[in-house]
Amino acid sequence: MASKKTIKKVEAPIDQHETFVSLQKSFADSDLSVEEKLRTLYELQKADSEIDNILQLRGELPREVEALEEEIAQMKVKSAEISALVEQLNRNIADAKLAIADHESTIEKYQRQLEAITNSREYDSLNKEIENQDLLRQIEEKKITDTKAAILEHRGRLEEIKDKLSILSEDLKAKKAELDVIVESTAKEEEVLRGRRDECAAKIDARTMSAYERIRSSVRNHLAVVSVYNGDSCGGCFNTITPQRLVEIASNRKLIICEHCGRIIINADVNQ
Repeated sequence: MASKKTIKKVEAPIDQHETFVSLQKSFADSDLSVEEKLRTLYELQKADSEIDNILQLRGELPREVEALEEEIAQMKVKSAEISALVEQLNRNIADAKLAIADHESTIEKYQRQLEAITNSREYDSLNKEIENQDLLRQIEEKKITDTKAAILEHRGRLEEIKDKLSILSEDLKAKKAELDVIVESTAKEEEVLRGRRDECAAKIDARTMSAYERIRSSVRNHLAVVSVYNGDSCGGCFNTITPQRLVEIASNRKLIICEHCGRIIINADVNQ
């Protein structure tokens, strides 16, 4: 007896710019009823809105803490670079001092040779070499003077960075402490809400979730799912909904998208 072939449904790839007509079709084609999916979307939006409210309590603190941490890290890198430069400059001074010692030793040698020379031509030649060595010694001495001035300047910058790092570190410590208090006070509530959100998201197909997230990210108040406002308007943009669409929304049998703002409009009684 021939075995019955199983027809595997091929899922079309998610298109971030797909039409809502195709989304409505895929929304209806699911193991869950349309009403159950609408109810789940409503619960998902409620959870996300409550999570948003918790995050709003933290205000700008997370971004301020992140910015401070980044600034402190950059200043520490700059401090390390300047410190390395100062070390190199100190090595340059040590090298210059060795070069000066070599020039002075050579000058002393030439001066001793002058005492035994009777030929005026050799005498003039040695004097010229002594002058050259002395000039080279002066150049190295100027290098040392200039390098010491540069070191003082860099050390001044290091002190400025150190002072600023101290201020920023105290500021970061205070902001982190403030943020920790807020996070700790809402941690349990946020954990429960995220658990509820994950449960809802697990029931919704990837295509609908993609559309939901896309709508949420595109509107200021992050409301992707809204109910009817004042009996005849979209709860997101407050534009009037046609009577036919109001009937469809009330039936809980179809995914309805606001033609003005693109939000999903549901019957507020869907969760009752």
